[in-house]
Amino acid sequence: MELIQNKVAESGLITIDLERYLPEDTMVLIDLKQFLFMQMILKEKEFREQLDQHDWSAYTQKDVVVHCTVDAIIPMWAYMLITNRLSAYARTVYTGTPEEAIKQKTIHAIQSIDIEQYRDKRVVIKGCGEKEVPNYAYAEITNLLSPVVKSLMYGEACSTVPVYKRK
Repeated sequence: MELIQNKVAESGLITIDLERYLPEDTMVLIDLKQFLFMQMILKEKEFREQLDQHDWSAYTQKDVVVHCTVDAIIPMWAYMLITNRLSAYARTVYTGTPEEAIKQKTIHAIQSIDIEQYRDKRVVIKGCGEKEVPNYAYAEITNLLSPVVKSLMYGEACSTVPVYKRK
């Protein structure tokens, strides 16, 4: 009887699934239009009063996205004031569109990977899964790992596309 050899398991490849770094929890949105006069103009005095009256505890340990859904000129200090108020409660505060916040959070998660565990290793970035992984996530992991890995590939352990190989 001939033994079946699992060459994939014996190859020493390490697979990274980028789906693990995609945000799972929902972000809470704060739309600045609620603080605008006629949903067009930010008046500093009224804005500060509204901030004083707002219940910031509702954002405790949440990821918050501060954005504006109307076409208005929002001064930079307005984002600073809201972020300052949220900082005592929120886990993280992002500005921009919800999509931009998801991108920031994903990139931050990828950048927090301990790259030393992949030093001089052969790494495969998983290509298919249940969730769509955006292009920027693949670019970020490539930037992060290329300086330390022996080789970097895309796909599945049984069928990879070479991306980088140290010479």
